[in-house]
Amino acid sequence: MSAEKLTVAVIGAGGKMGMRVSRNLQKSGHTVFYSENSPAGQERIQAEGREITATDDAVKAADVVILAVPDTVLGVVSQGVVPQMKAGAILLTLDPAAAYAGLLAQRDDVVQAVAHPCHPSVFLERTTKEEWADTFGGEGAPQNVVAAIDDASEETKAAAEETIRVIYAPVIDVHWVTVKQLAILEPTLVETVACMIGTLLNEALHETVHTAGVPEEAAKAMLFGHVQIALTNALRGSNPFSEACEIAIQYGKDTIIKDDWKKIFDDSELDNVIAKMLKLEAVKH
Repeated sequence: MSAEKLTVAVIGAGGKMGMRVSRNLQKSGHTVFYSENSPAGQERIQAEGREITATDDAVKAADVVILAVPDTVLGVVSQGVVPQMKAGAILLTLDPAAAYAGLLAQRDDVVQAVAHPCHPSVFLERTTKEEWADTFGGEGAPQNVVAAIDDASEETKAAAEETIRVIYAPVIDVHWVTVKQLAILEPTLVETVACMIGTLLNEALHETVHTAGVPEEAAKAMLFGHVQIALTNALRGSNPFSEACEIAIQYGKDTIIKDDWKKIFDDSELDNVIAKMLKLEAVKH
């Protein structure tokens, strides 16, 4: 296959992620087939001027098959798709959980790859309204992507990277890791920790306003500005925290965080959280 001209099939093209990646693929020079089973999803595809292709037909012709379906059904969908793929084709999923849990159908002559967007960095230098408006990525603001792939030829890896750069464009870099490393990044680092902290901040804001009685606009102004300085000081070392702030930080850690919180990086805990996310009794390796 040539990375310059690929045939790509998007399965689940009418869903949330399916629509996102399809918009970018539609603007590329690649041949793209869009497959969707739900009537509502089909309406969304057609509303954006894309034609719908039956899954069987789309898969057989594709160099790259993108499974843009919910994690909980990836295993079942892959069972129907992988046997129909042509030899040497790439099965690309958009989240590492199912691949890490061993749910995807396997074939010796089909390469499996996973690619997850990093989303535009909080430290990204934004210069246009479009970049400021794009907090998710894939539209106006550049982002990085972290990806994993089976042992594959350079040509196959290049085709995978070309597809990844198109669906998540504009892309700064594609960082290649193992499937397990990608699973440690997502969910452990960014969902279990970062997204949890985001929801904790929201709960703290609610308590500040509704329990402590601080005016909401004042509370938001103080929090939103301090989130920025907290991140840049802690993650980039832009400025040192004051001595008093360091005392408050330690009080927060002692009060809110469990002593054994770093166990989330143990393999058994990673298996446990992914099993919960995928509604499994256990993951398979």
